Amino acid sequence: MMKKVYVLLFTLLPSLALVACNQSTSSKESPTIDDALKSFQKAGLEAENAKKMTKDDYGMAPMKAKEAKRFLIPSLGEDNGGRIFIFDDKKDLEQTKEFYDKLGKESAMLFSWTAATNNILIQVNGDLSEDKFNEYRKVLEDLK
Repeated sequence: MMKKVYVLLFTLLPSLALVACNQSTSSKESPTIDDALKSFQKAGLEAENAKKMTKDDYGMAPMKAKEAKRFLIPSLGEDNGGRIFIFDDKKDLEQTKEFYDKLGKESAMLFSWTAATNNILIQVNGDLSEDKFNEYRKVLEDLK
């Protein structure tokens, strides 16, 4: 009987250790905001002068992101671009996305594009063409 217990322990423990190690490394490999911004640029998309967002940059939007940066898209004109957020909580991401989506429905002047993949949300000036925004969305979706 004891022999069976030892065999089980020596068989299961290494397997459990491998599973635990694999889980901890996968969370470290989650893409960062900087990974996304570099990927946009690598794809030939504008994402310039990224700066950490302040409370003033959030305006009326929920300030629930773990990290957020504002970036410029010079082809849209001076001081126009987008925001990129990373969240710990999916509900916070969904609430922030919903905030921007509702603004656009309430007023065409406030319309902006949004896309979310995993724990990253981008919000981009609505003056950007839908086709060009879809290029940003695709890069975000392909981010590993």
